[in-house]
Amino acid sequence: MRVNRILLSVPLVVVALVIQVSVLARLHLPGAVPDLLLLTVLGLAMVYGHVGGALVGFAAGLLADVAPPADHAAGRYALVLCVTGYFAGLIKPESGKLRSATGPMAVVVAAAIGSTLLYAGVGALVGDTAARHVGLPGLLVSAALYDLLLAPFVVPGVMWLARRCDNDPLAETGATGKAADISSGWLSSGTGLHIGSQRGALGALKAKARTRSARVGRIKGVKRL
Repeated sequence: MRVNRILLSVPLVVVALVIQVSVLARLHLPGAVPDLLLLTVLGLAMVYGHVGGALVGFAAGLLADVAPPADHAAGRYALVLCVTGYFAGLIKPESGKLRSATGPMAVVVAAAIGSTLLYAGVGALVGDTAARHVGLPGLLVSAALYDLLLAPFVVPGVMWLARRCDNDPLAETGATGKAADISSGWLSSGTGLHIGSQRGALGALKAKARTRSARVGRIKGVKRL
């Protein structure tokens, strides 16, 4: 990942985790806990793409696995957010901007339900049956509802910050443009000629030739008369 993306993702993930653990988890809402960390990963993934989303999701999930009061196996939530960030990054358009809020909201609902199912599934594989006692259908409905209500206040702001800070001069597009400039400069310096000036000179010579032929045609016509 680019350095500026890392410098932005780290504080956003840390702040989201602190707020989720110290504030949202203590609200004692029925069902699931609003997942601010998930929404932060979704916002970054929809700007950085599937690779960046997977990396950010893995790092954020691993941080949540080791941060107190985590009581589950380390790497469980990292796997969930890594997969979620990857699939969320697949909807990134080529222009980098989403024209409608329908897509991100649908991604939030799908991510809330999918991450809850994946978390419960991984827990079942390692012997954690807490989801069965709480009630999986209630967790799915409450997770989707809470994240959908919280998303308009989190996801747009995260995406805006990601776009504002995503101006790395060492980006692939910048490197490609620079390579093109270097190649054209190398051609002109190696041959001692400038391609742009050659085209302009050829155009001027063609125009002069056309003017001269027109004058010759006029003179011949006058002489014949």
